[in-house]
Amino acid sequence: MNAEQQKPLIGFTCGDINGIGIELIIKSLGDNRILEQCTPVVFASNKSINFYRKSLPEINFSYQFVKDFSRISYKQLNIFNCWDEEVSITSGQLNETGGRYARLSLQLAVNALKEGHIQGLVTAPLHKKNIQSADFNFTGHTPYLKHAFGLNDVVMLMVASNLRVALVTEHVPVKDIAVHITRANILSKLFIINESLKRDFGIEKPKIAVLGLNPHAGDEGLVGDEEQTIIKPSIKEAKDKGILAFGPFSADAFFARAQYQQFDAVLAMYHDQGLIPFKSLAIGEGVNYTAGMPVVRTSPDHGTAFDIAGKGRADASSFLAAVFECIDIIKRRADYDENRSNPLRKMSNIIIANAADEAIEVNEDESGN
Repeated sequence: MNAEQQKPLIGFTCGDINGIGIELIIKSLGDNRILEQCTPVVFASNKSINFYRKSLPEINFSYQFVKDFSRISYKQLNIFNCWDEEVSITSGQLNETGGRYARLSLQLAVNALKEGHIQGLVTAPLHKKNIQSADFNFTGHTPYLKHAFGLNDVVMLMVASNLRVALVTEHVPVKDIAVHITRANILSKLFIINESLKRDFGIEKPKIAVLGLNPHAGDEGLVGDEEQTIIKPSIKEAKDKGILAFGPFSADAFFARAQYQQFDAVLAMYHDQGLIPFKSLAIGEGVNYTAGMPVVRTSPDHGTAFDIAGKGRADASSFLAAVFECIDIIKRRADYDENRSNPLRKMSNIIIANAADEAIEVNEDESGN
């Protein structure tokens, strides 16, 4: 394998073709310096790429399109042609067409990830309503990936530099959140986060803050008892099993006083409890990472932005951050696994490789022959 082939192959879904996904891909991958870090494979069609490329003439976006992974070029950007038919792109419109091709791009990219054709995946935004179909009944990328890889649990982990915010519940109606706040769910998330911080982010002894569910973390049972009956016992059990978990903390004071700076990750109980402060602090450069998977998947921390789609105004900062986070996690995982591989096995292989063959003499009496 030459130096070019040692770079990770990173797949990119196109997201909703009427949203800002393809524009973000062109802006992020149009700089050829990205080829020094990875080999990009975009799951879309050359026609859809060209539709948006015309509105961004200042970007020199060159590529080859392929239908076979054996034809991948390691020296340029690749468009894996997912469909050949003419598709009507109506930028900024929420319709069935946008969902259908977002779904096709995602399914083909995930298949490639499962089969080892690509080493990581960056997903462009899709819309949760129009992507629904008879064979896709998921509220977003995270539950779909969990299902596709047959996993019991994964964690939505939002990342921006040293700020990491994870969620117990994701896209769940507010009225149903408390039902999902169980000891089993909290412990499962804590175990996944702990392992991810070590393997994916290189933190040897991670510290995890756990937020309360209720205002003021329940005020000692005055404003709800989930902290006393569920969250505190979960934290204690996690500590008993070697996880450095702390809390529960009152969410508003925790972020207002910048206590998050003392921890390697924060586990929030529900979507807005974690994502409102995260997005306020990340300032447009946040990354959504799916922790707990055997493969690496990242995405920007925003949606399809139909209001600015097709106008050349989309900010690619978060998408580009997702690209580099994907590459970095792949490298950190490889380093972690290499450092923890069996040292005796490695040593024995070296000894065997360098040792001369030796004749072994066996005394007939000792051998029993």
